[in-house]
This record gives sequence, structure tokens and C-alpha cells, in this order.
Amino acid sequence: MRILVTGGTGFVGSHVLDYLIDLNSNSGSSIEIFATRRYHLSRRDKVLHLQKNVKWIDCDITDPIAVNRTISQIKPDQLFHMAAESFVSPSWDHPHRYMDVNYNGTVNILDALKNFAPDCRILIPGSGEEYGDILESELPISDRTPLRPVNPYAVTKIAQDLISYVYFRSYNLKVLRLRTFNHEGPRREHYFGIASYCYQIAKMEHGLQELKLRVGHTGDKRNFTHVRDIVRAYFLAMEGLEPGDLYLVGTERDENIATFAEVIERLIKLSTLKGSIQVEQVAEYTRPTSVPYLLADTSRFSELTNWSATYTLDEILLDTLNYWRERVKTNPDL
Repeated sequence: MRILVTGGTGFVGSHVLDYLIDLNSNSGSSIEIFATRRYHLSRRDKVLHLQKNVKWIDCDITDPIAVNRTISQIKPDQLFHMAAESFVSPSWDHPHRYMDVNYNGTVNILDALKNFAPDCRILIPGSGEEYGDILESELPISDRTPLRPVNPYAVTKIAQDLISYVYFRSYNLKVLRLRTFNHEGPRREHYFGIASYCYQIAKMEHGLQELKLRVGHTGDKRNFTHVRDIVRAYFLAMEGLEPGDLYLVGTERDENIATFAEVIERLIKLSTLKGSIQVEQVAEYTRPTSVPYLLADTSRFSELTNWSATYTLDEILLDTLNYWRERVKTNPDL
């Protein structure tokens, strides 16, 4: 079995690689693990612990020549497509970059698979952000809920999803289309919401930042799932779901549903500083448009795969906070 992970140095991609390495170590699997990185551009700090277990390929997915070379050489049996521009906020200023990576990069991969590895199963994760401006009366979100994207990132993910379906229908590629809702945990960079809160609190605990937590809009409500639970869902999907259809992925447990304001309250309680931290909303972290509700009916995916989330929200938050405590401790200038 030859498995390729695009974006292997990133947040989710690195956890996918962890899962694959564990499969080889603990279940007697014999998997050749490949992952892409962008030569001098990809940060390696998240994957130092697994460098020796992965065959790294220098490949920028926006370059069709590099993608063709990669796919033709590896001819993967499975491909987890984790490479993406995923931070929403910069997408307003860089819409072409987001389309280049999320749409054009995906087209390059699909076209290369069509030509060199047509039997490969490819998992393409979408985003709950694609739904955009959803009213509370329309909850829970389903695969039939209208898409009303309110940021360029979401538009590129919709385009990625639709072109994937085109390649399934036109060329019979084994495309697995998932639309994944909020997932958090260690290794997400500190410009994302929860990671940003944890990073700032860790700096405060080490005396490196004033006791003021700078945030953006905090009223939006989400269902939060641990990245490790999501990765497990991806592997269940890869092994058991039919290509072509669309599946929504995320937990529906009440204890994992919260606004970002409620998340901040929980994190402050988990910190060593507790009531000393003040929260300040700043324009720098506030997006031009918000997405008030991303709460989905994911029962179909759970029934088909027997998947359920195992981490509570507090466990997700503590896991993320401890990750940033350790990173700030070892690198105070971060």
C-alpha cells in the first residue's frame, strides 16, 4: 500500500502522518508513506518527530509539472489531500492565492491521478465555512442546506468540492468528498482562533505578555472536534465510504458546542491566571463578515462508519493549551 499525504507538514497533514506511522507500528501494516512539502517554504517544526518514517517529496501543488512528476513516480493507492490555504482571514486580501492553492492545486492533483493513478482513492476535505450565512432557523446544517459563502476561502473550497465531483463523474476517479466542521488541537498555528487564545495565555503564564487577551468576533457558535478524532474519521471514510457522494463530518455532542466567547471563558478557567486575564476585542482580529452558526447534522456519516468523537471540548482546549505552553517554554521568542 502506497499512501500519499499532501500538505504533510501542516496541522491536519502531520496528524494524518502520525496515524499512518502508528498503523505500521501497531497493527502490522505495511504502508509506504509519502508526503509533500514545499522545499524551502514549508515549516518542518511540526514533523521533526516523524522525519525518518516518511518519504518526503518536494512538490508545490500549484505547479502541474511538479504534481505530475510526484504522482507518476509514486502511483499512490490512497491520497489524503491536506494541502490548502486554510486560514480564513487573509483570503480577503489574497483571493487569487487561495484559488491557486485550493482550486487549481486540486485540479493539478486530480488531472495527474487521471493520467497516472486512476485507481487511487483520494480524500478531499471541505469546510463548514462553505455554508456561510446560515440562519438559526435553518439548523442543523445538512448536505442540502444552501451554500452562501461570505469569504473568499469558502468560495475556493466550494470550487474544490465541485471540481472533484466533476472528475468523479467524468473520469470515474475515486473521490471521497467530505465537508468537515471545526476541528482543533495541537499544531494549529497561533493565528487561528483557539490556537491564538492558547498561545496568548501561554505567553501570559510565562510573563511574556500583558494580561490582556486580544480577540476578534466571539459570538459565533460551533461544534468543536479534536483533530485526532477527525483524522480517525478520514481513515474510516477512506476505507469504507462510496466515492462521489458528499459526507458531513463533525461531532453533534452538546458538550462540544459553544460560542468562541464561551471557549475563552473555559480557557481562562484552565489557565493558572484565571480571573486576572482581561479580554479585548480588536479590529485587527475581526473579519469583515462572520459566520454565526456552523452546527451540522452529521448522523449519516456516523451511521455509515460507526464513528463518534472521543474528546470533550475541555479536553480539546487543555490539549491545545498544553501544546502552546510547551512551545512557548522552549521558544520564548515565538
